[in-house]
Amino acid sequence: MNTAVVESAQSPPQYKTFEDPVAHAGEFAVRVLAAGLHPVVKSRAKGSHYTSGGQFPLIPGVDGVGRLEDGSRVFFAAARPQFGTFAERCIARPDAVFPLADSIPDEMAAALGNPAMSSWGALTYRAKFASGESVLILGATGVAGQLAVQIAKRRGAKRVIACGRNPDALEKTKSLGADATISLELPREELFAALSREINAGIDVVLDYVWGPPAEVTLEAIARRDNEALRLRYVQIGTSAGRTIPLDGAVLRSNAVELVGSGFGSVALPDLLTSISDFLAEAARTPFEIGIRALPLRDITSAWDQPEGDSRFVFIP
Repeated sequence: MNTAVVESAQSPPQYKTFEDPVAHAGEFAVRVLAAGLHPVVKSRAKGSHYTSGGQFPLIPGVDGVGRLEDGSRVFFAAARPQFGTFAERCIARPDAVFPLADSIPDEMAAALGNPAMSSWGALTYRAKFASGESVLILGATGVAGQLAVQIAKRRGAKRVIACGRNPDALEKTKSLGADATISLELPREELFAALSREINAGIDVVLDYVWGPPAEVTLEAIARRDNEALRLRYVQIGTSAGRTIPLDGAVLRSNAVELVGSGFGSVALPDLLTSISDFLAEAARTPFEIGIRALPLRDITSAWDQPEGDSRFVFIP
């Protein structure tokens, strides 16, 4: 079959032929229609993600849209790391296959699944979010962050504060549901003051897609907030601004902040799968807005290291 193949952690995928995967008992064979290039796809292929297996060659891709042998159209997660979704055919387990409503196009479903799961799962299973609470999102200008704004508002957030670097994308979050915005390009003292105003006004949940320096300033503002006894859940999701930060233990001792992560491992697989199912049902009722750049799979090498911006790359076999 035609596919994208990664030969080593140092090389981008190449468009070439690869052996067909064979479905075992209890598995589904899937003809792939579209697959999204999510950050986790790149980091696993480069061996830098904590779930990377280090086995090469491999076909990248963690999820996608396809058709089963009976012709039904589904969203699915790849069953085996070596045989990812950037291929004409893939294998899926029955518990990771979800029927798709006709109202959700192939490319949109492929783009939505992974980034939507990141905030839907984080809000549900890590933050234990309740309607009427307020949410601050670090990294709201990326694809996942823009979806997080929409999801938080759709699920009943009282206020959503969008924080990001790109000024145009940050302005766009207002039309997606953000009640206020904060530029992460502000000088540190001004950023601290802006975050402090919102945190003191009442933030219940922080969704952090960036970590690094923005997380340091946010946690400092939390540590020095006026209402230190108010429960605040800080959910770490991504590390686009840095993988590590210095963290004073007093931040955790001095106030009622709960610092947790959300992702593969910290959220049980059945719960992640439930997040996908619940989100797709919501997307079928009322569409979400997401930027998409669809490309043929043969263009994978040239597109692999292009910046995502505010549009998710989707590849069509």
